[in-house]
Amino acid sequence: KNYSTYGIIDFVICAGYKGYIIKEYFANYFLHSSDVTFDLRGNTTEIHFQNAEPWKVTVVDTGLNTMTGGRLKRVSRFIQDETFCFTYGDGVSDIDIAKLVDFHRSHGKEATVTSVQPPGRYGALEVNALNQVQSFKEKPSGDGSWINGGFFVLEPCVVDRIREGDQTAWERSPLESLAQDGQLYTYRHSGFWQPMDTLRDKHELEKLWADGVAPWKSWK
Repeated sequence: KNYSTYGIIDFVICAGYKGYIIKEYFANYFLHSSDVTFDLRGNTTEIHFQNAEPWKVTVVDTGLNTMTGGRLKRVSRFIQDETFCFTYGDGVSDIDIAKLVDFHRSHGKEATVTSVQPPGRYGALEVNALNQVQSFKEKPSGDGSWINGGFFVLEPCVVDRIREGDQTAWERSPLESLAQDGQLYTYRHSGFWQPMDTLRDKHELEKLWADGVAPWKSWK
């Protein structure tokens, strides 16, 4: 929330059974991000050069088996009546969030989904009737179709479309009904986007980070 200002930025994180790891990180944020002196004799801790972001983070245990829509429903009490951003935790991108939000506000509907073209995974062959390879392209981009990239901007009223409680998948009845009612627009992102669904994805993304060329790292 408040993503268009330089004031406090609110984050609500839906956490499953390992939510305690996220809670521990933020509870000890300064220990993780600052130089620290531990005085073991005096049992005191001195944190040096505190560089705190203007964030307010709420971590909510939404259950182990709760579906994506159910998780959003569970945290809706923290959203109140503001336009908000909603995303999963298994993909990274260099999407310009400010432009995404501006696009959402420009059409005035209830929901915006970011669409992306997934990267290719295998070399593509063009073959003629004689089984002769006419061309080869190593890992081309997707087949031209646009898919759900997982970054949304939503109005609070969309929560009312989550009617099956914890078992509601956000990608089923809520998104389907938004599209049917003409309330869903898409923001096309042609830049970097990649999920981390497999071990192969993990290794590729970690290599980009280790090489210092991670496109999603846009902060200083």
